[in-house]
Formats: sequence, C-alpha cells, structure tokens
Amino acid sequence: MNALIEYKDALDNADVVFERAEILSAIDNMAKEISESYQDKNPILMAVMNGGLMITAHLAERLDFPLEIQYCHATRYRGETSGQSDLQWPVKPSDSIKGRHVILVDDIYDEGDTLFGILEYLNGKCASVKTAMLLDKQHDRKSYPQLVIDYVGLKCPDRYVFGFGMDYKNLGRNLPLIYAVKGL
Repeated sequence: MNALIEYKDALDNADVVFERAEILSAIDNMAKEISESYQDKNPILMAVMNGGLMITAHLAERLDFPLEIQYCHATRYRGETSGQSDLQWPVKPSDSIKGRHVILVDDIYDEGDTLFGILEYLNGKCASVKTAMLLDKQHDRKSYPQLVIDYVGLKCPDRYVFGFGMDYKNLGRNLPLIYAVKGL
C-alpha cells in the first residue's frame, strides 16, 4: 500500500488521545518547572530530532531566560513503527556541550533504548543532563526501568501515537493533536 494512503487511512481511523489545549497546558507546566531550575544557568535545550522538534520549539518560547538551542539526531526507527536494534547517529551533539547544563528534549519516552543511548553518549561530557519528554508511555516494557524522566508533560496510554512531533511512517509530525493508531 502507498505510504500516503496508509497514513491517511491510519489518521481517518485514529483516536484523539490528547487535544491541543491539553498538550499546550502540559508544556506550560514543564516550562515552569524547568524555569525554576535553570533561570541562571544558561542551559542548552537539545532537541532530539526529529520527534523533539515541536516540543523543543514550544518549550523554548516559554522559557524567558538565556539559553542555547541545539539538536542531535539519534534514531532506531528509521520510518518504521518499531525500533531497530542499533542506534544510528545522523548528527551527534556538538562539542560545545562540554561543561554545560543540557536539557535533552524529546517527544516520547517509550521503551527508552534511544534515550539511554543518547544519555550514555552525553555522560561525562556535560555539567549536568536532565530529560524533558512530552509523553511518558505507560507500560512495563521499559528497557531501563531505573531511568526517571525529569520533566514529563503527559502520561500516555500504551498505544502507537502520532502527531505533535511524532510520526506514523514519517508522516503526521505536523499535526496539532496527538492520535493513537487503531490496532497498534
């Protein structure tokens, strides 16, 4: 089936999980928490591409203190609906992170393999690293159950979700709501 047709079918049959107002309110709350800790630290807000792009942009506009915005691109999904075993790095974090406070921002904490790989890479390079995730998917399949997300927007049901930065086979990241695919 054509990817565009498959995407349209998935969207037409999807359930809305989070409305835009709920998403933006969660981001407001995350920004308040982050502001309390980073007001005087000139942190790096690091988007994990591609999913972290939207949440990073929305967070950044709510943080009214000096900060830098950077990105890294680490992936296991490569356009699929499940992750592959190896982490690929199209773009690694720049050397300017050395000795800096970094807030790693991504769309969803699911099983945590990609996040753990990024954190392993950053370990020892930064003054501190905190994590900010729009969604924390609720299930017992976390690869690293000891990993605690520092700033969580919303708790998500155990379904395949897309929209607001998250994709369904590389499409739908631009949707203003978060949807769940039926059957996945």
